[in-house]
Amino acid sequence: MIPKETIDNIFETADIVEVVGQFVSLKKSGSNFKGLSPFVNEKTPSFMVSPAKRIFKDFSSGKGGNVVTFLMEHEHFSYPEALKWLAKKYQIEIEEKEQTPEDLALNNEKEQLYIIHNYANTFFKEQLNQTSEGKSIGLSYYKQRGYSLNTIEKFELGYSPEKSTAFSTAALEAGHKQELLVDSGLVKANEKGNYDFFRGRVIFPIHNLTGRVIGFGGRTLRSDKKTAKYFNSPETEIYKKSHVLYGLYNAKNAIIKQENCFLVEGYTDVISLHQAGIENVVSSSGTSLTEGQIRLIKRFTKNITILYDGDAAGIKASFRGIDLILKEGLNVHVVLFPDGEDPDSYSQKESNSVFRNYLEENKKGFIQFKSEILLSETKSDPIKKAETIKDIIVSISVIPDQITRNVFIRETSQKFDMDEQVLLNELNKLLRKNAYGKTSGYIPETPAPKVVNVQKLKKNNFNELEFQERDLIRLMLMYGDLGIPLEIENNEGSLVEEKYPLAQFVIEEMISDKLNYVNEDYQKIYNEFLDALENDLILNDQHFINNPDQNLNSLVVDITTSKDVLSENWIKKHNIHTKTEGTQLKKAVIESVTIFKLRVTENLISEKQQQLKVDVEEENVFNILKDIKQLTNVRNIFAQELGIIITK
Repeated sequence: MIPKETIDNIFETADIVEVVGQFVSLKKSGSNFKGLSPFVNEKTPSFMVSPAKRIFKDFSSGKGGNVVTFLMEHEHFSYPEALKWLAKKYQIEIEEKEQTPEDLALNNEKEQLYIIHNYANTFFKEQLNQTSEGKSIGLSYYKQRGYSLNTIEKFELGYSPEKSTAFSTAALEAGHKQELLVDSGLVKANEKGNYDFFRGRVIFPIHNLTGRVIGFGGRTLRSDKKTAKYFNSPETEIYKKSHVLYGLYNAKNAIIKQENCFLVEGYTDVISLHQAGIENVVSSSGTSLTEGQIRLIKRFTKNITILYDGDAAGIKASFRGIDLILKEGLNVHVVLFPDGEDPDSYSQKESNSVFRNYLEENKKGFIQFKSEILLSETKSDPIKKAETIKDIIVSISVIPDQITRNVFIRETSQKFDMDEQVLLNELNKLLRKNAYGKTSGYIPETPAPKVVNVQKLKKNNFNELEFQERDLIRLMLMYGDLGIPLEIENNEGSLVEEKYPLAQFVIEEMISDKLNYVNEDYQKIYNEFLDALENDLILNDQHFINNPDQNLNSLVVDITTSKDVLSENWIKKHNIHTKTEGTQLKKAVIESVTIFKLRVTENLISEKQQQLKVDVEEENVFNILKDIKQLTNVRNIFAQELGIIITK
């Protein structure tokens, strides 16, 4: 766990303009900086960075937050990963707090595995580029595949020597422990001793989302059919195959920009497509596609295009993947290549433009794809045609969104010229089977509609409090520690004018009338202000902007940032004098509190009026009318203070 003092130091040291500037081209705009959104495609800059507030706000996507939030959004780091990235950049030493012996042992093992994999990656690259064996065998192989030196460097490709202990000997001499080398899967042990797992293979390092090497793929260059063509690292504490996608580290930004992820089978498919200029591509690394891998992609896009071989195995793999992808609520298309071709070979065979055109022109939705493949095998057999339709409906049934399911049912109906209701009935059977585990035609009994009094449920007279609550929280965040002049009774009973912290004024007004926020996030912010005030502290927006809760700091940035802010330089240049909210804080906060109380009171009146419509007992009616009268008097006082005329 990173100590709070270190976190505070990181936030204090990190320059948000400098950090964001590594990923976005920024230009000075008044006291802020502007640029094109890194999250959506746009022509007019709507992305703003405020060095004074130490925040960013993207008005196109709605994202906003602090320097850590930006790294979490843009680079998809976890909170600790973002902090460590900044610490490394600004040379801040992190000494994590004492943990349990078990935590320390596990974290230490993980870190040691990272260190070993980093060492191995360096070793394999050096063997490839600096030894005669590596150059003549490994480098020659990569060049034969058409990889440029830039591509080889980009993917950190390497080579493991034929000598069975070349790596293990070097690693032991470098001080790495035998036990951890075996745990990493890079070294194997048997009765004859140790040997290198990847000996005599070209190496494809596997990176996690932050770019750290967590495993390797190795391809043999031997023609011996008894030798497995590809090896992957075994699973370790840092490498879980079902939650890793090869190439995602290099592809994530392109996936976000293109709003699509190409999914292929192997390492070479990914690398060849990158060299063809298509960077939004990842691979399941020869393993069957898993839900964990799909959820990884889901963090970056909702659109997946499967690129698999055109042979029977490729088609079967794509069928398995389609239902898994649909089940996660993502959109899926499929591109199959001609017989004997795969994404790697076809991208090498054709020019970049021809290859791109092929992907676009041969992209098919899953209904069209499945129907064409399955119908090609039916030979006009009506039974097989029916089975094809049922197979497609099975795929539709796993889609979690009802509207999307209905859209695909309509498409299937048009495709096969079938009654839509028949298909819907079949779909509902499957949905019931999934929900109730029944295979019969049993239909769960639908409860009879409840007879209710419409007037009782009518809530048109109730005020939505979102705007008032948001405005109060905004004032507290932006001006909470500023004093407003209020008349306070001193010890002698006289009224004297004193500067009163705005946040304290709001809190005391809320407490005096026992008010709370409907919005849970606003209540959470309010509670933090309240807890701090009990310790004689007044918080400001920076307290929340630096909060590890990404949703909370993003909300605070959204509340306190306006797109339509006049440029300070423009105001000075034209000698314009404006009455800003900051110069009229007393009026602004009193009005905001009073309006909030007015709306809450109006809701209480409406609530009592609703009770009056359903409660017929004489005594209760009398008490409700009495409450309404009292609340109406309170409402009129608030309205009078605001200069509002009540007409109802």
